[in-house]
Amino acid sequence: MRITVLILSLLIPFGLTPGRAEVKARTAPKNIQDQALKIFLDGRYIEWDYIRTQIPFVNYVRDRTDADVHVLITVKATGSGGNEYAIAFLGQNDYADLSYTLRYCSNRTDVADEVRLGFVRCLKKGLLPFITRTPLSNKLDVVYDEKAAVAPAEAKDAWNYWVFSLNVSGSASGVKTRTGGQFNGNVSANRVTPEWKIRLGANMQFDATKYYLEDEVLKSTSDRESFSGMVVKSLTKHWSAGVWLGISAASFNNIKLAWSPSVAVEYSIYPYEQATRRKLYLQYRLSYNSYKYHEATIYDKIEETRWKQSLAMILELTQPWGSAVASVRGSHCLDDISVNRLELNGSLSFRVFRGLSFWVSGGYAAIHDQLSLPKAGATLDQILLVRKDQATTYSYGINVGLSFTFGSIYSNVVNPRFE
Repeated sequence: MRITVLILSLLIPFGLTPGRAEVKARTAPKNIQDQALKIFLDGRYIEWDYIRTQIPFVNYVRDRTDADVHVLITVKATGSGGNEYAIAFLGQNDYADLSYTLRYCSNRTDVADEVRLGFVRCLKKGLLPFITRTPLSNKLDVVYDEKAAVAPAEAKDAWNYWVFSLNVSGSASGVKTRTGGQFNGNVSANRVTPEWKIRLGANMQFDATKYYLEDEVLKSTSDRESFSGMVVKSLTKHWSAGVWLGISAASFNNIKLAWSPSVAVEYSIYPYEQATRRKLYLQYRLSYNSYKYHEATIYDKIEETRWKQSLAMILELTQPWGSAVASVRGSHCLDDISVNRLELNGSLSFRVFRGLSFWVSGGYAAIHDQLSLPKAGATLDQILLVRKDQATTYSYGINVGLSFTFGSIYSNVVNPRFE
């Protein structure tokens, strides 16, 4: 009894006792914000706090079941190097008859503030049909920027849709017993139109580390260079075909030089224009592979050529209930079917019920195609420092998580202190 009285005495000053909370809810007068549209924002890589400060005339809720509008945001890269934000406005309850999607495209040269400003402008336009059904509609107005209006004209691109990029980076770190550095560089040239998709890129990675032991200095290095080229032609709403060229060298894989031209076809079960919300692809590829090795392999080869074929099925879903990604890919050499690989990968994230979310991701690979393994094997240092590939028949990984949230349904407040 004394414990109960003590707990109640602590809760009463904060208004947390059930009786007081219920009385307060019954007696508090409704203001216009209480009748505002309730929205649930669902997506990744979005600045939620910025949106809340720029669109204060709605109520933000933490669970989609409490919302009048479920705003589902998906992002995909554009041919210019920017992003296309597909914003789906999914009406619920009294707004179930309203459902549509707006799109906002950013440019590669846009700074972060320009991107979020354009995104919020698009989000505001999408919310207007819903807000007109609320009492807050009398507080809103439509503004037309005459200075921004321009006469329609045919777009002329001096670069003919080509986008070029050059990136270099380096780092260095150290402690008393270890020093190290890393360098990365890549260059790319891309051209994407509704009919053609061309991607060319070269990449270089190098890192070196020194370990200062009591009686010796151990040096460990790793390098990788690669070039990839792809040309894809859009055939129909469901079919595509393309050619690839890959050239690479990697000390980790004992590859002195490898090059691989290939041809491939792809069939999309769903039309390609639905790719932001759902994808189901079937891909077939035939490739010619030429290898030169640093050391003789376990098959006593210093160089060899192989024909390979692969088949893959890829599923991606982004829906109001959550998201799912799954893929299965199999490949083998044409001259020896025992040289093969099977890969399974997937992830799933969904809301079990109000406030409880579950996610799982993982992958498994059955590996029987390690043609480049050196016959001499790897030293203990190379094994411990992960500098050379090791023989295996499988690999796997899994990640599982739960998240449970309860309390107030609203998330309108923004407080950036001590962030």
